[in-house]
Amino acid sequence: MSTTLPNAHTTAAEPRFTGLAEAARALQPRTVALRRQVHRHPEQGLDLPATQAAVRHALEGLPLEVTTGRSSSSVVAVLRGSRPGPTVLLRGDMDALPLQEETGLPYASEIPGSMHACGHDTHVAMLASAARLLSSRREALCGQVVFMFQPGEEGAHGAKHMLDEGVLDAAGTPVEKAFALHITSTLQSGVVVSRPGPAMASADTFHITVTGRGGHGGMPHDAVDPVPPAAAMVGALQTMVARRVSVHQPAVVSVTHVKAGTTTNIIPENALVEGTIRTLSEEARDLVHRELRQVCEHVAAAHGCTARVKIVPGYPVTVNDARVGPHVLDVTAAALGHRWAAPMEDPLMGAEDFSYVLQRVPGAIAFLGACPRGVDLAQAEPNHSAKVLFDEAAMEHGVVVYTAFALDALR
Repeated sequence: MSTTLPNAHTTAAEPRFTGLAEAARALQPRTVALRRQVHRHPEQGLDLPATQAAVRHALEGLPLEVTTGRSSSSVVAVLRGSRPGPTVLLRGDMDALPLQEETGLPYASEIPGSMHACGHDTHVAMLASAARLLSSRREALCGQVVFMFQPGEEGAHGAKHMLDEGVLDAAGTPVEKAFALHITSTLQSGVVVSRPGPAMASADTFHITVTGRGGHGGMPHDAVDPVPPAAAMVGALQTMVARRVSVHQPAVVSVTHVKAGTTTNIIPENALVEGTIRTLSEEARDLVHRELRQVCEHVAAAHGCTARVKIVPGYPVTVNDARVGPHVLDVTAAALGHRWAAPMEDPLMGAEDFSYVLQRVPGAIAFLGACPRGVDLAQAEPNHSAKVLFDEAAMEHGVVVYTAFALDALR
């Protein structure tokens, strides 16, 4: 796979970012090497000792104050500028997914059942190289940069762990702006997109246990079968979304797991229905929670059964600040040229625990395209696929955008 973008810099950077793209390109071999090292040794959840060690090694020799987490394998590094000023935070997540890699890459995962299928390995490498670039420009900084290397993004609430341990106060002054970058294989390589307002959805799970009375499969009149109400719930929940949630408030309810019984001639006592809820506002989120509970309990009752509904809150809506979201594109255009910055038309219904940070600090998440060279965007394997590929050349732009965001905030 390519490691540099062809004809990447056709528009001169603004004077304040002169030389930044060239410096990122010079660091590209180091960025790629760290990405591949982390990719070979993926770790899941909150405990990432090998990844943490790789990050600490990559930061050695830089003028950073480095600390590690107590409840997780997080790394926090603080860079202090030459003059006083505000504090800005840059986040890169580090954890992998429970997936058997099928890419065939020479640096594919060496850990069975674990893979960096969401590109967090590239986030680690880009943020480490941004720390190196910003360290070399320390004299130009009026303030502090906090580098947040975060475990546990894939469902383990790693950002919340780091917030509870004080990442926003790591520099001794409150963080005033926060920024995260997420790579995606389904956008043109090197392009950065962002938007103000909701950028990613909330993500909650529901677990419904329908209880009837078991019996013989040939004599259902002697039992109370929980399977028909469980099946009815699948359709009823879709009707609920279509008829109870405003079309101006996007919401998704997906039933993804249905389980009942042990064999063909036994009516089970219980049936299980599980799935996910995605919304783009807290109002829609609360409404769906209430309506889902009501629909399932009433459908069960109509069949003579009961339903125990458990909704497990996940990540909240990821909301970009109204000013910072568009400003990310301004900074990208200033540092790389306008062709590499584009507005993000629609939010994603995936979820992000950077949302916890954005609840506390004005900031934004942006997306970096990394569709492999020669692959049609519509045919690219998406994030979370066992076959997903990322164009490593795009990381050069990621390093620039991370660095430019901090330079702009602390100039």
